[in-house]
Amino acid sequence: QVSLVESGGGLVQPGGSLTLSCAVSGSIYRINSMGWYRQAPGMQRELVAGITSGGRTNYADSVKGRFTISRDNVENAMYLQMSSLKPEDTAVYYCKVAGFGSLFDSRRKYESDYWGQGTQVTVSS
Repeated sequence: QVSLVESGGGLVQPGGSLTLSCAVSGSIYRINSMGWYRQAPGMQRELVAGITSGGRTNYADSVKGRFTISRDNVENAMYLQMSSLKPEDTAVYYCKVAGFGSLFDSRRKYESDYWGQGTQVTVSS
């Protein structure tokens, strides 16, 4: 059983900052890529930022220069530093991990996705 728990969401004024955290626990053999997604009301879930096991990052155009993703491979954690927040950043933010659940899965390259429950970020004055 793999569990992802997000924290750090809340209400912030435009131009403010927040840092989201994602803690991964449970039985997972290897974490490959990690990412933050968000979903605003009435919208599809979208990728905000991703990071590979080697540390390569990618960002949605809308957050480039404002958000920074990072990961701690020892603690199995991931972070999203958000600055210069805008009202359009308001959404539920989810963390996602892609990895191998077991050595057997690793050998056959069978990757699974694991999702957190989400944390609300509201940017409003």
